[in-house]
Amino acid sequence: MNKKQKNLLLRILSAAACVAVLLLCDRMIPAWYIKLLLYMIPYLIVGHDILKKAWKGIRNRQVFDENFLMTVATFGAIAVGIYNATHGGDDDYLEAVAVMLLYQVGELFQSYAVGRSRRNISDLMDIRPDYANIEEDGELVRVDPDEVEVGSLIVVQPGERIPLDGVVESGSSTLNTAALTGESLPREVSEGSEVLSGCINQSGVLTIRTTKEADESTASKILDLVENAASRKSKSENFISKFARYYTPIVCYAALALALLPPIFLAVTGRNPMISEWLYRACTFLVISCPCAVVINIPLSFFAGLGAASSQGILIKGSNYLEAMAQVRCLVFDKTSTITRGNFEVSAIHHTLLEEEKLLEYAAHIECHSSHPISLSLQHAYGKHVDAGRVTDIQEISGRGVTGKVDGVPVAAGNAGLMKDLDIPYKDCHHPGTIVHMAIDGKYAGHIVISDEIKPSSADAIAELKKAGVRKTVMLTGDSEKTAQAVAGQVGIDEVHAGLLPADKVSLVETLLTQTGRNEKLAFVGDGINDAPVLSRADIGIAMGALGSDAAIEAADVVLMDDDPLKITKAIRISRKCLRIVHENLIFSLGIKVICLILGAVGIANMWIAIIADVGVMILAVLNAIRALFADR
Repeated sequence: MNKKQKNLLLRILSAAACVAVLLLCDRMIPAWYIKLLLYMIPYLIVGHDILKKAWKGIRNRQVFDENFLMTVATFGAIAVGIYNATHGGDDDYLEAVAVMLLYQVGELFQSYAVGRSRRNISDLMDIRPDYANIEEDGELVRVDPDEVEVGSLIVVQPGERIPLDGVVESGSSTLNTAALTGESLPREVSEGSEVLSGCINQSGVLTIRTTKEADESTASKILDLVENAASRKSKSENFISKFARYYTPIVCYAALALALLPPIFLAVTGRNPMISEWLYRACTFLVISCPCAVVINIPLSFFAGLGAASSQGILIKGSNYLEAMAQVRCLVFDKTSTITRGNFEVSAIHHTLLEEEKLLEYAAHIECHSSHPISLSLQHAYGKHVDAGRVTDIQEISGRGVTGKVDGVPVAAGNAGLMKDLDIPYKDCHHPGTIVHMAIDGKYAGHIVISDEIKPSSADAIAELKKAGVRKTVMLTGDSEKTAQAVAGQVGIDEVHAGLLPADKVSLVETLLTQTGRNEKLAFVGDGINDAPVLSRADIGIAMGALGSDAAIEAADVVLMDDDPLKITKAIRISRKCLRIVHENLIFSLGIKVICLILGAVGIANMWIAIIADVGVMILAVLNAIRALFADR
């Protein structure tokens, strides 16, 4: 409980103690005005901040809010007590104090619930370290991470968080990546391993050469993403904002009409106008109408849902995307790094006219300027130093491959489409995998088979998605038809489109979008690096395997901080549970309000029932909203 909550609790207890004393000494109070002054003590103790807020709203011409409703209602209850006391009736001021007291009890409970729902987000905020260790004259000096330049050497000791993204220069250790991925399984790192800010060094001392500034590091980008999530509101939240804008003035004018019109009608018809009775009903009407349960608990439910997702390493950029995830019925996957690991290895070389090592030498050199996983696998298979100075006239052909010269000899490496473009006869390969056809000096020189391993959880993920109500799964890839069908068959994907260029993927997603229903959404799952156009075009873009990928965080609406496709199902289930809670709170809160408003208007519900209905509905709705925190379970 924070300082503000403790202060409010102290005021509530003090006011309750005062009321208890006044109730015990009620018969000893000599006059109604002394009783009024005594009851004003607990009233002001517990309600002075509400009165201030109401006055501030009036001054700023933003009159109609819950503070104004509570102020007018309690003033009205006090006025009824004074009227009754001066006309021989019961001088009861307890109800006015009770309204303020119980309203503040509800506010305290709600404040605690909001704090509880923020806990997962607050834990995430701790991933940004306060310092970095730099070695100076043989001693470690702590400096602000913002002051560390790219390329600097920092030392991370056991138990410390890594302050900046970088590469391990020396040392080995295990890292706890739970703050980024939601998974507790430690990750082994050693010399040459890439490490990300926010991870906890668990064992050995690491010397790290930084690759990014503090503002560009993974931890900072994640925090920016989470902090900005609240600005992207869902349809439900926008509806509530518009609802409150019109609802509060309407109920205020309705209460005014209830206080004035019946007495005027009764007076005109020659009957007792019963002014205090109708004023009391109007005050009761105002207390019942307070929209706190509706206005607060809908955003609270979404905030709790976002917190539950973030604790699982699922970063959703706003409640609008959280709401949309519940409507996903078509999931489109890129193959590499989503369904498969993206760990390419050369598995075979066929029909070569050269020695295999010589063919790999040409392939590794012509691909040396590319960071694509296939290019890296060719360089790895070559296993020797690649001299980029031997390569000239490099030309990368999107979706086809690359051409250039190695030692002045024309070389082309790519798919069958590249061979067709160059009018070079080639031989098909019947083995599954990515096929890199090679042409040297204008003649076909054979092809290299590169295999990619399917993720162990991919098949389970597709099965779980179908259980969760996803009607259609599609895979798009630039790979060959044979390889794509083999992968799709193993994991259970419904539809496959192979041999695609990046522009083809966008066109296919647009076609699939026209086939989805009116209240259905299409999500595209990609690695976030090469799929930015498709991620942006889909209803929801999900970046998979995006640990540390700047492009993924920028392009996607949902970022999975590890490469487990099962997290997509978890995100959908969290979204649906959160939406279910939102609808429950909305229907329950509005339903109870309408019933109690009618009962208050006809005189059946008194002030006590009104405040119990208002605070009770608020507390029940808050408790229900808190359930969204545990949606991941």
